[in-house]
Amino acid sequence: MTSKRYHEIRDPIHGFIRLDSEQRRVLDSPHIQRLRNIHQLAMSYLVYPGATHKRFEHSLGVMELAGRIFDVVTDKSKGMHESVLDLVNSVSGDMDYWRDVVQMAALCHDIGHLPFSHAAEEEMLPEGRSHESITADLILGDSMTDIWNSMRPRLIPMDIAKVSVGQEKLPGVEFTDWDNLLYEIIGSDALGADRMDYLLRDSHHAGVAYGRFDHYRLIDTMRILPSGDNSDEPTLGIEFGGIHSSEALLLARYFMFMQVYCHPVRTAYDVHLQEFLKVWLPGGKLPESDDEFLNLNDNTVLEGISEASRNPNSEVGEYARRITNRDHFRLLYAPTVAEKEKHDDPLSIVADACIEKYGETKVRRHSYPPRQAQTNFPVLSRDGGIESSHALSEALSNIPVVDVEYVLIAPDLATDARRWLRSKKTKLLG
Repeated sequence: MTSKRYHEIRDPIHGFIRLDSEQRRVLDSPHIQRLRNIHQLAMSYLVYPGATHKRFEHSLGVMELAGRIFDVVTDKSKGMHESVLDLVNSVSGDMDYWRDVVQMAALCHDIGHLPFSHAAEEEMLPEGRSHESITADLILGDSMTDIWNSMRPRLIPMDIAKVSVGQEKLPGVEFTDWDNLLYEIIGSDALGADRMDYLLRDSHHAGVAYGRFDHYRLIDTMRILPSGDNSDEPTLGIEFGGIHSSEALLLARYFMFMQVYCHPVRTAYDVHLQEFLKVWLPGGKLPESDDEFLNLNDNTVLEGISEASRNPNSEVGEYARRITNRDHFRLLYAPTVAEKEKHDDPLSIVADACIEKYGETKVRRHSYPPRQAQTNFPVLSRDGGIESSHALSEALSNIPVVDVEYVLIAPDLATDARRWLRSKKTKLLG
């Protein structure tokens, strides 16, 4: 039997990331290599020039962190709550298999992403589809199944799909408590490896400090715990010593959304990109076949944008030139907290008045769906009891909701529109 070789990949966030020769086959597959050409933060590099990193290195980082978390939470020497011992003991003989499943699920968790990641997903996917459902289909497809079958031990494709995308994205598929727990290692809204890596990585490349937190301490204190509320269902939690690191993680998420992910200029480029794709793509939708999907990436779209911007007769030339010439729409209005408390929909009040004044083609409105992080999880207290994180941390129980809305105006009207809004704002909003 041929012994496995090990490979090291140097990473700016985690140091060396190690894979064995069989895992390297997955890394070298077209599905993972395509992620070298998918920007992690869409067109945020037009705002933060260093944010040119790709989904490829993020996926490697999630794989690395997921392996670390798995090792910590399945290590009985670190102490394990009695309510989950039976669950862990029932699979203890297969821990090497499940560690491989977790790492491969983490490596593959983003292979269904579209060009420019989330920026293109809002309206470009066929109804009922998501990047997670595409991910699951690719994991279960013939070409990747050939790889899973060749690995030793052989990995079951459905195990990888379940741990990669979770129960919500695989309706009709039966999940065990163990499946759900392993998915949380990657995708937990509060403590998952995906969130940890993208905050650290995006902060590093954007050149901001908002996304940093002590992930070493947080991971070392992570445990499998009963979910609470009179339930013994196992879930990810932490020892009390990690409470401040968890606060830092979830505050980092809030600040990164407010300062980077929802930046108004990045939002404007998302709008122009969506406008371009709606006309440029056949039928205004992204392809469904695996072969067409694998051949579509940011480079393909950027080539189309470049070509259209140089063609004065192009149907999408205006949208393309907004991007290539940095002629993006400008921020005109974002509702304040006080305005949202006073009016049901202040954004529409301003946007409708602005459209009446300047015309529909000169105004764009954009709302990010309100995002409330899951901040309540079990904590193993110093006396061995299980408590809610909200009961122990005022910060975690009061993390603000990310609720961002913008009215954008054509750049040639920005100065006049801002002057007009100043004169009308009291009348419009009181």
